[in-house]
Amino acid sequence: MSMSAFFIIAVLLLGFLIVFQIAKASEYVAVLKGEKKTFEQNNRINGFLLLAFLILGLVGVYWCNALLKPKILGEAASDHGQKIDQMLYITLIITGIVFVLTQVLLFWFAFKYQYKENRKAFYFPHNNKLELIWTVIPAITLTILVGFGLYYWFKITGDAPKDSLVVEITGKQFAWVYRYPGKDNTFGKKYYKNINEAQSNQLGLLWDDPASHDDIVTTEALYVVKGQPVKLVINSRDVVHDVGLSHFRMKMDAVPGTPTTMWFTPLYTTEEMKQKTNNPNFEYEISCDQMCGKGHYSMKGIIKVVSQSDFILWRAKQKSNYAQAFPEKVPSAATPAPAADSTKSAKPAADSAATAKK
Repeated sequence: MSMSAFFIIAVLLLGFLIVFQIAKASEYVAVLKGEKKTFEQNNRINGFLLLAFLILGLVGVYWCNALLKPKILGEAASDHGQKIDQMLYITLIITGIVFVLTQVLLFWFAFKYQYKENRKAFYFPHNNKLELIWTVIPAITLTILVGFGLYYWFKITGDAPKDSLVVEITGKQFAWVYRYPGKDNTFGKKYYKNINEAQSNQLGLLWDDPASHDDIVTTEALYVVKGQPVKLVINSRDVVHDVGLSHFRMKMDAVPGTPTTMWFTPLYTTEEMKQKTNNPNFEYEISCDQMCGKGHYSMKGIIKVVSQSDFILWRAKQKSNYAQAFPEKVPSAATPAPAADSTKSAKPAADSAATAKK
């Protein structure tokens, strides 16, 4: 919000408060003077204004929903995300119905039962039945909603399917580092004191462990496969970060020294989402949802959801972190085999031909 818009809103609020206070002061003066008619007239005006506020408020809620709905995240792009959206819509429907009913009753009662000289308030101190109803029904409803929330939470953070793609994601100020196991499907060991970016070791891999020699480490993007479950093993190199996957409706803290996990199944490739959103520049984003320092705003990662064949092709092009750190120790597949000595093979052939001639 710009400063000018904020200033206009502040002036309008201040003006409303001034008018309100003047009206109240005038009302009190009229009462002191015995002007009952003026008081009753002002009371009726306030009653009608309450009804007008109710109608305008409900219209405003509907208008804001219609105006801002196209600007929200849109369709969830994971199986868990669809369930979370479903729970959200159910919650909004229940709370929306309760909100409309209570607001209508609140403002209607304020209008209907406004002050009248011959009207007396009904003394209604206690009713066990009503208190039981408005306590038990909300309690049961909330228990059901929380129960479904816990069920999906334990499913998201529970054991991933056996065919899951396992990827390690590590947060650092202010970027994300991704690690894939090699052909052995085993992550190599690491130790934080071995972290040395100058030596191409961002995660502190232990080179004495053979399992680390084929691990792929990249900061380019997190590549996952459409339709295949992906399990994220989440770490942090420094402070508490948070892996926020808004398009997949998921998030999990990245805590130093304490790995956390979550898993999901992507439903649409990046290219499919570009068509769905009609946005050729669409990208799945990883945001840091914890204030992690002065560069927090720039801590953004990219997720590429691709087909199985595209993922295999991408992975085949990647060099292991070990090969990047020690290129001299890794034989190059492009080195040609030494050529045979043609002179050596030609001499015995010549001798054989001379012998045969004799």
